[in-house]
Amino acid sequence: MQMEPLQMTPVSMHAESHLGETKEQPVVKSFGEYLGDALGKVNALEKEAERMDAALAAGQVEDISQVIVAGEKADIAMQVTLQVRNRVVEAYQEIMRMQV
Repeated sequence: MQMEPLQMTPVSMHAESHLGETKEQPVVKSFGEYLGDALGKVNALEKEAERMDAALAAGQVEDISQVIVAGEKADIAMQVTLQVRNRVVEAYQEIMRMQV
């Protein structure tokens, strides 16, 4: 007795809501856009830390822990950015060493 393989066809589901709801398509960003957004956030954290330092020097800050937290956030963000950069450079160098 000979058996035939199952014929699997892809199923696509398309349905519209009867309530009039529309589902937004997710925005697809490129790697460069993600990188630019991340660097912008790191820059904003650095500026906030500088602003808090200036406010502390001017005597406008009552709670010094806010200044320390802002500085640490900026420092950690910068460290993560540097580590990502180092990993990307290492990956690039590894690719360049590969023989085709």
